Amino acid sequence: MNIEEKIIFSNREYDLLTVGEILIDMISKDFAEDFSSEEYIKNFGGSPANIVINTKRLGLNSRAVSSVGFDGFGDFLVSHLQNEGIDTSLIGRTTCPTSMVVVTRSRGTPVPIFYRGADYEIEYTEELDKAIKNTRIMHFSTWPLSRERSRKVVEKAIKTAKESGTLIGFDPNYHRDLWDKDFDAIGYIKSIIKYVDFIKPSEDDAERLFGKDIPKNQIKKFLELGADVVVMTLGKDGVIVADKNKMVQFNTLATEVQDTTGAGDAFWSGFYTGIIKGRNVEDAVKVGLAASAFKLKYIGAISPMPKYEDLIKEFNV
Repeated sequence: MNIEEKIIFSNREYDLLTVGEILIDMISKDFAEDFSSEEYIKNFGGSPANIVINTKRLGLNSRAVSSVGFDGFGDFLVSHLQNEGIDTSLIGRTTCPTSMVVVTRSRGTPVPIFYRGADYEIEYTEELDKAIKNTRIMHFSTWPLSRERSRKVVEKAIKTAKESGTLIGFDPNYHRDLWDKDFDAIGYIKSIIKYVDFIKPSEDDAERLFGKDIPKNQIKKFLELGADVVVMTLGKDGVIVADKNKMVQFNTLATEVQDTTGAGDAFWSGFYTGIIKGRNVEDAVKVGLAASAFKLKYIGAISPMPKYEDLIKEFNV
C-alpha cells in the first residue's frame, strides 16, 4: 500500500469495526491545567466509540466492539449508541463498573486520569468473528492491548482480519498508567506495528514510544517497524503522511479551537470515511483534517459531525 493508492474494497456489510473502550468522559466545565476545576460534566467517551459515532454521522456503516458495566453509566453509553442507529449487539455487559476518564479542558493535549473497569472484559465470539470478516476496515487502540484478557481478543481479531483481507488501523495512544508495571508495553506495541495497514500517532504518542525526536525521524521509525502508511498528527502544525517512498505535510484547517478533546478521533473518522468513499490516502488525510477542524469548534469528544458531502463542501477538500 502507498499513499497515492486508491483502495478497492470487496462488497461487505460494514465499513468500519472498532475494537476497544467505551467509557464515561468526565470533562471539566472550565479550562484548567492543574485539575483545579470544581465542576465536571458527564460525556460519552472512548476513542474507538467516538470514531464509530463520527463515522456513522459522516455516512459510514460502523459498529463497535466493547464492554460496559451493568450500571447506569453502561445503560447511558449503550443507549447513546442506539440513538445514533448503531448496532450494539457486540457491546458486552459485565459486573465490573463502567470505565471512566476524568479530563480537564485544555487548549493543548489534555492530561487524563483513568479509572479502568469493564472496558477490557471483551470476548472473542462467533458473532465478532463474522463481523470482522464482513468489514472493510478494523480499528483498535492500545487500550484493549493493556490488559491480558482483551489483548488476546485483539490478537485473534488481527489474525482474522489479515486472513480475510480486512484492513487494519491502529492508534498507538500509549499511556504507561494503563499497563501492568512488569509488562514490556512499549516492546509489545512495537511488535504488532508490522501487522497494521494504517497507524496514526500524535507527536506525544511517538515520544512515549521512541523518546524525543523530530516528526520525520519518528515516522521513519514506524515505517521501519513494518507499518505500510503512517499519518502523524502535529496539532496546530497539521499532519505528515508517509509510506516507505514518499512523505507529505499538510497544514491544519482549524480556525477556531474550543476544546481539543476528541480531535484525534475526529481525524481518524474523516480519514476512514475518505478511504471508504474512494479517495487515496493523501486525499483522505484532507478529509481527516476537515473533520478535526469541525470538531475543534465544539466542547466534548464528539461534535455534531455533518454528512461527508457537507463536510468536504464546507472545507473545500
